[in-house]
Amino acid sequence: MGSDLLTMIGNVGFPIAVSVYLLVRIEGKLEVLSTSINNLSNVINRLERS
Repeated sequence: MGSDLLTMIGNVGFPIAVSVYLLVRIEGKLEVLSTSINNLSNVINRLERS
């Protein structure tokens, strides 16, 4: 039972760790992308008013 549990943790733990790492990295990139889109929207709105 003990070795089965360790094997299961070993098989499942690595994919979970990689998924968490990638989600954290993507979250930062999404924040930068959102800021860029908002800046672009503001510039377009200013150009339309001119």
